[in-house]
Amino acid sequence: MSSKLWRVLAIGFIGLTFSSGKLDESLLVEDPLISPDPISQLNWVDSVFNSLTFEERLGQLFMVAAYSNKDQAHVNEISELIKSENLGGLIFFQGGPDRQARLTNYYQAQSKTPLFIAMDAEWGISMRLDSVPDFPKAMTLGAVQNEELIYDMGKEMARQFKELGMHINFAPVVDVNSNPDNPVIGYRAFGGEKEVVAQHALAYMKGLQENGVIANAKHFPGHGDTEADSHYSLPVIKNPEHQIWDVDLYPYQKLFKENLMSVMVAHLNVPSLDDTGNMATSLSKKVVTDLLQNRMNFQGLIFTDALNMKGVAVANTPGEVDLKALLAGNDVLLYSQDVPKAKILIKEAVADGKISEKEIDRRVKKILKAKYWAGLNNYKPIKTYELVERLDTPETEAIIEKLYADAFTVATNKDNLIPFKNLDLHSFASLSIGDKGEEFQKYLSKYTKFEHFSIEKAANETTHNNTIKKLEDYDVVVVGLMGISNSPRRNFGVAPADVQLIKDLSKRQKVVTVLFGNAYASKQLQGLGNVVFAYENNKVTQELAPQILFGGRAAKGILPVSVNEQFSHGVGGYLAPSSRLSYGTPESVGMDSNILDKIDAVAEKAIRIQATPGANILVVKDGKVVFERSYGKLEYKSSPAVNSETLYDLASITKVLATTQAVMFLESRGELDMKNSLEDYLPELKGTNKGKMILSDVMAHEAGLVAFIPYYARTVEAGQWRGDYYKPAAAPGFNRPVSNDMYGMDALRDSIWHWTIDSKITPIPRGASKHKYVYSDLTMYLMQAVVERVLNQPLESFLDQNFYAPLGLNTMTFNPAMKMSIDNIAPTENDITWRKRQVKGYVHDQGAAMYGGVAGHAGLFGTANDLAVMMQMMLNGGNYGGVNLIRPETVKKFTKNQSSQSRRGWGWDKPNTEIGSGGSAGDLAPKSTFGHTGFTGTCVWADPENDLIYVFLSNRVYPDATNTKLLREGIRTDIHDIIYEAMGKKK
Repeated sequence: MSSKLWRVLAIGFIGLTFSSGKLDESLLVEDPLISPDPISQLNWVDSVFNSLTFEERLGQLFMVAAYSNKDQAHVNEISELIKSENLGGLIFFQGGPDRQARLTNYYQAQSKTPLFIAMDAEWGISMRLDSVPDFPKAMTLGAVQNEELIYDMGKEMARQFKELGMHINFAPVVDVNSNPDNPVIGYRAFGGEKEVVAQHALAYMKGLQENGVIANAKHFPGHGDTEADSHYSLPVIKNPEHQIWDVDLYPYQKLFKENLMSVMVAHLNVPSLDDTGNMATSLSKKVVTDLLQNRMNFQGLIFTDALNMKGVAVANTPGEVDLKALLAGNDVLLYSQDVPKAKILIKEAVADGKISEKEIDRRVKKILKAKYWAGLNNYKPIKTYELVERLDTPETEAIIEKLYADAFTVATNKDNLIPFKNLDLHSFASLSIGDKGEEFQKYLSKYTKFEHFSIEKAANETTHNNTIKKLEDYDVVVVGLMGISNSPRRNFGVAPADVQLIKDLSKRQKVVTVLFGNAYASKQLQGLGNVVFAYENNKVTQELAPQILFGGRAAKGILPVSVNEQFSHGVGGYLAPSSRLSYGTPESVGMDSNILDKIDAVAEKAIRIQATPGANILVVKDGKVVFERSYGKLEYKSSPAVNSETLYDLASITKVLATTQAVMFLESRGELDMKNSLEDYLPELKGTNKGKMILSDVMAHEAGLVAFIPYYARTVEAGQWRGDYYKPAAAPGFNRPVSNDMYGMDALRDSIWHWTIDSKITPIPRGASKHKYVYSDLTMYLMQAVVERVLNQPLESFLDQNFYAPLGLNTMTFNPAMKMSIDNIAPTENDITWRKRQVKGYVHDQGAAMYGGVAGHAGLFGTANDLAVMMQMMLNGGNYGGVNLIRPETVKKFTKNQSSQSRRGWGWDKPNTEIGSGGSAGDLAPKSTFGHTGFTGTCVWADPENDLIYVFLSNRVYPDATNTKLLREGIRTDIHDIIYEAMGKKK
């Protein structure tokens, strides 16, 4: 006998078919409630069943509603029902996880028979409970093409259910939403096509059931083509039976073949299935018994929809409706409102011969069989300690993020505007309608400079006209259409005037509309050229939308419903990314959030010991920003907190993200040869001790240059800056900004250049072939001069035009105090030696300040995000967002070790090597890593081997540059090592 046949017979299969005296196994449908150990299951079922009286057995047929946010009277009522009626189970509704868990333990302890605990959690337990995250709604999931992700969601939901001691999820919804005006299903359905619904529902079901939770397909025989809500009335479906079989029952057939364990029968009136007047399907024997069990051969548990719903409650009193549902063939009476009365009526029905005690016993055993499968034969109380933390894990967040990201659908993309290209050729603005869209605006600004506007939904004509006026100077406008509802009767919350505003803007500018809500709302957007479906409006979708628009992520979603000719099922599909940064969770790239969280303690220690007033730390893995946090304040005293937009003086990071970038750019194009000497590009150096220096030696700090020259000392007398060098206000001949209310003479840069050229060089050690390695700021004074001579353009202008603006780096700049508000710029030193003032928004380095704030070795300011973009461009081989700046070969050449006596590359710093020591990278950083540190308390490192970027920004020199605690305590290197530990690396 086959194992399948044994599993069927062991539990007791009804309706076997014989052919020619033999059992025809091809017609067998395996009982989905059978456990892997059917004998033990059978024994437990019989044992529990035999321990119950008939009255107690009847109690197993009922599942009542329980809440964890109600008063003690409700708790007492449920407790009494459990004890007096031996209830089969509870369906929990609103409340909180910890409260529900404690109540579950309390109720289970009072029950003679272990209780089924269920929840109607279509988009996860957050549908009913606070303090836990939302999974996407079904329509959103319908746009996801990767069904493995749907399975992963079901698996994660099952884990959460088991943490809460729950056994049944009344999901998935398998209704085919073929009617866009459906008032109750809509976004709760996977889509309007039966295959989409079947495939997604199957993945969801398997995710639940293969991980120990009973799935429940609803609303049988199909609630997708209704114009009424069964919560309030009895909807009538007039479709012929063949159409119902072809469309509505199709997903059920697919799920039955894969062992779906339970079904919920809806309160519908379907004359083609039962022509009895006003007969609800949940009370119809023709539907529940003849169709579902006999014709479709479903062997799992059958639940009614909630019996308090007006679809059946209006025409039937509590107790009576329970009996009718039982007589129709349902196993479990859900949300029963009067269990004692229902029991009395059922016993009368048995006495009258309307239903046999044997039939009731069969259903009770069926319920017990399912309880065994769910593990209630080995019931254990819920562990409530840190329950919320166990429910909402980093892995949970990663799954949610991935689902939402894969759902995004670019429905129309006129002239391939998305993802945005040539950022420096456009001026961008955003308009949020119906919601401020704070996260949406924040993440748009991570990609390029934006001006942000927002208006209320359905604003008046004056507001619309003013909005058009405010936006007229921007050629690209991104509209976030928010405030969307799920009500078809109210146009899904879309105001016609707001749509007209978008259309008016589209006549003048390039407009992209992101629909943050129900896809059916797009009916109002007919004719728009660029429409993106986000499906829902929440923090996650607002963060993701800019990533799709700028190519940080690919768009993969396909519209799962048909709205009109323009927005029909199947539009969308794959839209390739453009190698820009994306933003997400550590777990989405295989990192451990809990380990990364250790960074907090190190950063907080730095602030506690006053190694720095504040800091920004950012981590990128595989092109995705997975850690970005701000710590402390701009100053130690009462001052604003640091945030992700805080601008820091980068100090010597300027060497690699400004001058070295320009050098690599020129070398890539053959306009500069690292084997040449300085005098090849700067003929005026011929005959000086600098002329014969080879560029490669200069960039490796092996040209004999001294470490630095205190230029400012030559302009100070008796402890005060000299009036022939500086003025407190701009004046003829004094236009070079040095600090606030301090201007240097115009010739000051020429003076520094001559002092540099006239400086001594160190001798070549006896027996050596080249100069000793000495890290020198003079390196970049010289290379800046080379670059500007070859380009015939100032370094700042070149970088802005060719690097920073095309890459969207609107905060990476020199002399920020002259271009933007200084409120969010971190202050550096209170310079009592030279400038006699607090430095903020002007470069800290004295030489760079005297140079006018733009020097090859210092002067650059930026945010952590902008630094990450530059470093990602390097990891991408010189390309970012479709902008090709440097050849991959050049990147490799400059970032590899280029010295026999130090760890240095050309311009770039490297981790410790056998031939060097004192490196500023973490011990776990591989040799391929490259980056740089800055005197102000900054560092940036990129690891091509692991596609990893680490950015640390601080103002440790505030208020005193002699503060070396950051270095002494190894703050930056300790954090770097924690990042590697989060990847599973060990020292």
